[in-house]
This record gives sequence, structure tokens and C-alpha cells, in this order.
Amino acid sequence: QVQLVESGGGLVQAGGSLRLSCAASGSFLGINDMGWYRQAPGKQRELVARITRGGSTNYADSVKGRFTISRDKAKNTVYLQMNSLKPEDTAVYYCNAVVVIITLAVHDYWGQGTQVTVSS
Repeated sequence: QVQLVESGGGLVQAGGSLRLSCAASGSFLGINDMGWYRQAPGKQRELVARITRGGSTNYADSVKGRFTISRDKAKNTVYLQMNSLKPEDTAVYYCNAVVVIITLAVHDYWGQGTQVTVSS
């Protein structure tokens, strides 16, 4: 069983910053890609940023230059540094990890979500 636990969400004024963290725990052999997605009320879940095992990253156009994704492989943790936040960044943010479990099968896991609210 693999668990993803997120932290770091909250309420911030426009222009402010937040840092999200997501730690993976449980029994597994390794983690491939990790990423952050978000879902605003009435909208579909969308990709915010992803990072490969090798450290390559990609971002949604709406967050480029403002958000930075990183990971600590030793801690099985992915981070999302969010700067210059805008009200339109308000959403529930979900962590995602592509995990190789002990049977060598590859599974997609999601965190429970953390609320980010940006006030104008």
C-alpha cells in the first residue's frame, strides 16, 4: 500500500507565496514521475507541474515563471513552490506519483488534496 500525504496549503493574499509538500510512504520499489494537479470548483482537474525521476520538468503555461516543482528522491517527496499567486490559482491541489510496487507493476497514486485559496 502506498500513501501520498500533502501539506502546505492555506489562505494567502494575491502576490504571496506558498510551498506545498507531498511525501510518499509505504512498500514500493521506486517512484517514476511525480506531479501536482489542481481542480477549481466547476472545472476539470488540470496539470500544474510534473517532474521525472531524472529531474526533467514541465509546467502548465499559466504557472510558468511563478511555480517551481522539485523533488527529494531520498525522502520520496515532491515540492511545489508557488510565488506571485493569483486569485485564479485558487483550487484543491493534488499530488500524483507513478510508483513501481514490489511486484514490479506500475501504479498511479493520488494524495487527498490540499486547499489553496488566494484572496484578491
